[in-house]
Amino acid sequence: MRQPSSHSDLVYQTASQSSAAASSPIAASWRRCLNLHQLAPEEGRKPVQVDDAVFRSARERMDYLVHACSDEVDRLYQTVGRSGCCIVLSDRDGIVLDRRGAAGDDAEFRELGLWQQNVWSEASVGTNGIGTALADERAVIIHRDQHFLSSNITLSCATAPIRDHLGRVTAALDISTCRNDVSDMTMAILSQAVRDVAARVETTLFRHAFPGARIVMVPTTHAASAALIAVDQDDLILGATKAARAVLKLDDQRIAQGLPASDALREGRGDASSDLDDAERAALRRALSRTNGNVSQAAQILGISRATLHRKMKRFQLQ
Repeated sequence: MRQPSSHSDLVYQTASQSSAAASSPIAASWRRCLNLHQLAPEEGRKPVQVDDAVFRSARERMDYLVHACSDEVDRLYQTVGRSGCCIVLSDRDGIVLDRRGAAGDDAEFRELGLWQQNVWSEASVGTNGIGTALADERAVIIHRDQHFLSSNITLSCATAPIRDHLGRVTAALDISTCRNDVSDMTMAILSQAVRDVAARVETTLFRHAFPGARIVMVPTTHAASAALIAVDQDDLILGATKAARAVLKLDDQRIAQGLPASDALREGRGDASSDLDDAERAALRRALSRTNGNVSQAAQILGISRATLHRKMKRFQLQ
């Protein structure tokens, strides 16, 4: 097979092999750019820029997320900004909503179009950190010549999607650099940093979506982000993160039906009567805890006699 003589040749040659697309996410993205988006790697295109009205609408729609990210993005920038990196936050359509960058690096990033109001979806500029993370719904590293457009091969990106309280991808957080000495190890470190920040932002969004609910962490050993469920006072699940949905096999329909958290967590092993016993035992323990073990006061809170409370305590072995 003829060896590719340029980046664009490499893209065409790799993308034409269906087996390569099946085994490589980069090759699969290149194929999407060629076949679905009708892009050419050699064209020197710039990102699509949305008009002021569209940008304002996108910012307003994502206002809470932008503010929820602000402190985290500031801390991330303080860590990596002086090494020639910029931090970019986009919405689910790839529109750059917010960014951080050193003044000395701004000209280079602006020339590439990595700036507010520009669109970094795959349809706009081919394979890139933001667009490919949104398309694949997973964290990605797009290192230099892994970009689809030859005009972007000076860029290296580490990007993580951000999911809302329903587990849907709603944004992307990206670290990009134009340094030509950045190594694979450095990109791996940047990727871990951006994934950690994205996970913390997702937790903030989830807690904000369910004020007053009890937030429970679901035990898991393999989730990249926090596996959380929101539970109401009746032990019914109100919501679950993407990781929790995967672990507990939850979807919107099961949650809307009113699924007890104990059932989802496989803590309830009995029938309906055992659920009632558990609820009664929990009520007794709460009352006794609130009164520091004072039986008379606990009985008063529960609206029962001291004798009845003593019988129930004996039954549930709370004495």
